[in-house]
Amino acid sequence: MPALRSHQTLVAGVAAAIAQRQTDVRDVLAAVTPGGGKSLLPVIMGAALMRAGLIDRICWIVPRDSLRRQAEEAFADPRWREALGHGIALRAAENGRDPCRGLQGYVTTYQAVAAAPDLHLQEFRRHRYLLAVDELHHLPAVADTATAATAEDETAWSRSILPLLESAAARLLMSGTLERADGRPILWLPYRAPLGVRRVREIDFKAPGWAIVGYSRRQALAEKAILPVTFGAMDGTATWLDAERTTRSVDALSRAGENTRDALFTALRTGFAQAMLREAYRSCREHRAKRRAAGNGSGHEGAGHEGAGLGKLLVIAPDQETARNYLDTLRGWMPGAQAARMAQIAISERRDAQEVVAAFRLRPEPAVLVSVAMAYEGLDAPAISHVACLTHIRSRPWLEQAIARATRVDPHAGAYEQQRAVIYHPSDMMFERFRQMVETQQGTRAMVKTRRQHELPFERTVEAEPEIIPLESNATALRFAVVAPGPDFGNPPPGHDSADRPAPDRAAKDGVQVPSAVEHHLRQRIGQIAAAQVIEDQDNNLVAEGPVSYHTYNAVLKRCMNKARSEMTLSELEAALGWLERNRISDHLHLIADDPQYRWSSRRKARGAGSVTAFSKPARRAPPPGTGKPAS
Repeated sequence: MPALRSHQTLVAGVAAAIAQRQTDVRDVLAAVTPGGGKSLLPVIMGAALMRAGLIDRICWIVPRDSLRRQAEEAFADPRWREALGHGIALRAAENGRDPCRGLQGYVTTYQAVAAAPDLHLQEFRRHRYLLAVDELHHLPAVADTATAATAEDETAWSRSILPLLESAAARLLMSGTLERADGRPILWLPYRAPLGVRRVREIDFKAPGWAIVGYSRRQALAEKAILPVTFGAMDGTATWLDAERTTRSVDALSRAGENTRDALFTALRTGFAQAMLREAYRSCREHRAKRRAAGNGSGHEGAGHEGAGLGKLLVIAPDQETARNYLDTLRGWMPGAQAARMAQIAISERRDAQEVVAAFRLRPEPAVLVSVAMAYEGLDAPAISHVACLTHIRSRPWLEQAIARATRVDPHAGAYEQQRAVIYHPSDMMFERFRQMVETQQGTRAMVKTRRQHELPFERTVEAEPEIIPLESNATALRFAVVAPGPDFGNPPPGHDSADRPAPDRAAKDGVQVPSAVEHHLRQRIGQIAAAQVIEDQDNNLVAEGPVSYHTYNAVLKRCMNKARSEMTLSELEAALGWLERNRISDHLHLIADDPQYRWSSRRKARGAGSVTAFSKPARRAPPPGTGKPAS
């Protein structure tokens, strides 16, 4: 059985006590350092409570659409299915009827709940749910916004999720931080009443009905659950025009003082950013070359993981336009034939953003990903070894999430001591303060407590030797470095050409098929068979009367199955596929002969396509003179 980390063991103990009716606890708060392993907690708690008959289903709410797949994978992981003895499967659901589709739960997002709160609330009232809320700190307490001018917008998620919290049979609330950047309280958490004139909000760790589990960065480092961070602080100059079109400049970002904001804005969009990208790219390229050499002789990269464990670069940009510029810069340093494959971008305006993020997580390529906010929080990609943090955001929770993208231990990258987590960042005063906090947590010095709010009930652990390797570099000096494209980014590993790469629609890592991926594959297969029957019937003139089109055959299939494919469960999709393999849709065209809905949709479709569809039945050509036979 895989070993549980200390906080996972504690949650397992709490879940067992709830399952055995030994406690009245129904709310579990897990304050886990980013990268410490929150994703397994809903699996542990859900398996215990469902086995005991205390819940019927599980709902896991995540802040971003890209995290839904990772939640599915947590329940589909074969190692933990065997270790925990569970058969639970969750699907990434849209806002449609029956979100579970015959499974034991579903994964959704804050935005989806806010778009259809009644749909989710009705589901919670029909079944006993364990509600798992990921990154809870995004949700401000509703009652705290009575006097806020923008309360209606800021608490839309909170107001939609609050009824689900109230209706759930049990709740698991997870976050990497227990404070918000704006200082407001977090939804549902128990706070102590302020004493005297003090207005500092403190969580009541002894609140009845609550179990609070903490997992600090020190604990995670001691258990080798995350990697120590190596910071590369880059200083530089900046010159800009202010609002009065007066030239302003600073000799160093680290000494910009009150000009830090403008200097940083300038640096992230001019030569300084290019210099940092170059240094991060060079470092990651060299790391990949070393790992490739070690992997070829050490056997760390086993079968089925060709090209894994080499390391990857994540670039966090300040905005989407700048992200596109960063991508062009990075591709300019790579061989033209491989640049588009090895470096990609995931931003909200791109339709393929989710697919790009999934490929970055699960496949050896791309090796470089540029993003703004989509890929920074909750992205479970252990292959990331380098992060170029080219962002202006300086809130502690945000930066903690950003650096955590590189601190996950990669099972394919060799021994723990050989792995790296390198963060390149501008050397401004605000980031330096955050860096000092992280260095303190990784070192042997006592952590300075500025507010009692941070005093979580973490277990004391033996502190290790300092593992920080501070890096200081000047962007002006690095700006003139010449970095040639290396074979590690540009070329596939030996014995691994483009034909051997996994298919673009690979469903999950290590061959695990998550429910939503299986549903998608089955829907595609059904559509392909239906389209093939249309072509066959057209070419062979098998339909004497009536329309022959993809739209028509889809309508007939819907009548035969009594349900649209988009609403079918896994078992229903499999049954529909089996029916198609045994039957011809053209034999059932009579089912839509007098269907007013089909006639209406056909007229609308014909108007939109100029009365000609992609699969319209071709007219017979006149036979050639003197043959008496139809033309072929």
